Amino acid sequence: MTPLRTSTIIFSALLAGACTTLTPDYERPAAPVPTSFPGVTADSEARAVADIAWRDYFADPRLRELIELALANNRDLRISTLNIEQARAQYRIQRADRFPAINAGIGETTTRTPGDLTSSGNATISRQYSANLGLSAWELDFFGRVRSLSEQALETYLGTEEARRSAQLSLVAEVATAWLTLAADRELRDLAQNTFETQQKSLSLTRKSFEAGASSALDLRQAETTMQRARADAALYTAQVARDENALALLAGTPVPATLLPEKLVDAVSALAELPAGVPSSVLARRPDVLQAERQLRAANASIGAARAAFFPRITLTASAGTASSTLDGLFGSGSRNWSFSPQLSLPIFNAGALRASLDVAEVQRDINVATYEKTIQSAFREVADGLADRATLAEQLDAERRLVAASEETFRLSEARYRNGIDSYLGLLDAQRSLYSAQQELIGVRLSEASNRVTLYKVLGGGWK
Repeated sequence: MTPLRTSTIIFSALLAGACTTLTPDYERPAAPVPTSFPGVTADSEARAVADIAWRDYFADPRLRELIELALANNRDLRISTLNIEQARAQYRIQRADRFPAINAGIGETTTRTPGDLTSSGNATISRQYSANLGLSAWELDFFGRVRSLSEQALETYLGTEEARRSAQLSLVAEVATAWLTLAADRELRDLAQNTFETQQKSLSLTRKSFEAGASSALDLRQAETTMQRARADAALYTAQVARDENALALLAGTPVPATLLPEKLVDAVSALAELPAGVPSSVLARRPDVLQAERQLRAANASIGAARAAFFPRITLTASAGTASSTLDGLFGSGSRNWSFSPQLSLPIFNAGALRASLDVAEVQRDINVATYEKTIQSAFREVADGLADRATLAEQLDAERRLVAASEETFRLSEARYRNGIDSYLGLLDAQRSLYSAQQELIGVRLSEASNRVTLYKVLGGGWK
């Protein structure tokens, strides 16, 4: 067989292998969720949250810079990126099996033959030199086994890319939430500290009044009780602020400059843009974790093609062409050309059902991945529905808390005036102080919930990975 004919066979095999595969046609499973979220009218023209870059969503420059810092230094995100590189390398290895590996070699073989094995009775030494170019055990992929494995590796690689995007989205949301929590706890700490200082002054006045006989010992102890409670809260929130700063530094992967930290929650809330209304549930298919589940499903689908192809014959080629000579100077001389061509066919006849079991495993794994994909969609739908349910009442809660604080401030002012004029007891004044303090704390908590809700919705709707 001439080298030209050998090349023709190899080229034809490449074309045949590239056109044949036993992988089932892929169909995306229908999303097992309604087309719109509860209480929300779907609007197909609404801008998908996945199209809103986090730099556009978070307007505060300090928060944007902090997120940039975390994306560059967070170790979990770095691990996800390295996993992509590993999966990409694995795909390149698997893809390389679709093409023949051509090797070149130069060698010498020296053989000594004893005298009793030669016709002359004298020992002889013979040498043979060779230079070859060839391929070894390359599989002709007539039934798409190698191609299916390559597709499986590709989908696995693309799945790790979606995993990294999902990790990046989660990191952006975690940093924003931690930043907001720090702002809220700083405000709670300042509120407790101010309340403590005010209660100290009140306790001092009450003590003087008690010493003058104008107040009872009960009034003095109640004033001290309120002051010590505010003092304990100030210490508690001081420790909590330190823990929040430590958590933020861990997310950022590096110490966070003080200039990037928020001062008050009210400033942080105003830095968050509003989400578009009327987004349909179909946007869930663009969430990175949903796309990752779909890539895993595609990989499982491709593995079925490889398992099916294992039932059919496997043809491998080993071929080489070069020169050979008994002397080194004659290696490239006239008439020294040599070649070899060794096709091999392997047909499975009996394997005790192992191939059938392998196909069953691949099909069951595909079904598992279908269920996983559907569950991921359902979990995503629930996360968005929960966020929208909270969002529907948070504005009303925030308005109610603001009105409660205003009413508590007026109640405290009136109670203080009545107490100073001897109309009311000190107990009424203390109750008004405690109610105002509690209402101010609750208002900060609702502000944090409202801001965190917008961050959560942004995350669960799939935005922020750009």
